[in-house]
Amino acid sequence: MQPLVIAIDGPSGSGKSSTSKLVAARLGLAYLDTGSMYRAVALGAMNAGILDDPDAVVDLARQAKLDVGTSPSAPAIAVDGVDVTAEIRDPQVSASVSKVAVIPQVREILTAQMQRIVADAKAGIVLEGRDATTVITPDAPVRVLLVADTQARMARRNAEIGGLSQVDLTDQVVRRDRDDATVAQFEAPAPGVRLIDTTHLTLDQAAEAVIALAAAATG
Repeated sequence: MQPLVIAIDGPSGSGKSSTSKLVAARLGLAYLDTGSMYRAVALGAMNAGILDDPDAVVDLARQAKLDVGTSPSAPAIAVDGVDVTAEIRDPQVSASVSKVAVIPQVREILTAQMQRIVADAKAGIVLEGRDATTVITPDAPVRVLLVADTQARMARRNAEIGGLSQVDLTDQVVRRDRDDATVAQFEAPAPGVRLIDTTHLTLDQAAEAVIALAAAATG
């Protein structure tokens, strides 16, 4: 039997991360937060003072050794042996990650690494983030686009991070989506991708909706 691969994409605050981790935990699968890899490169670029130099960022992405944990209960990431799991969630990184994510060569480098991680997940994996359903694993048996209205997405992001001004909150959700949409398709489902609107769903309901799709796919 082929390992089960579940790919989940969607705009910021749609519930990708929470839903993916819960689905992975319930099904006994690995979990990959693809966005954490972009965040790790963004953090490295910020620390090196090269965030506005695309060529230097590409070199950094090519040379950095990313060790990505795939446990849904404790996903971690290290760069060149240094754990940066907490640092990549800093608001400054969140505000800067799109500068890295819109560089095509960086996307190519990280996509290849993501595909290797998926291939190595012998029991199966839930991966979430930009391009998950269309570029990273376009042949995954379960591909899902989670969506929610803007107010629900902003409320979720505020609950997740907390302490953000309305301006910063809008930047975290609306501006990042606008930037990312220039290089990734996540605002409408690609052919074969199932749409789940989580606006009025609890986390448990969203997870069960994805699990039902997985059950149907594996039949």
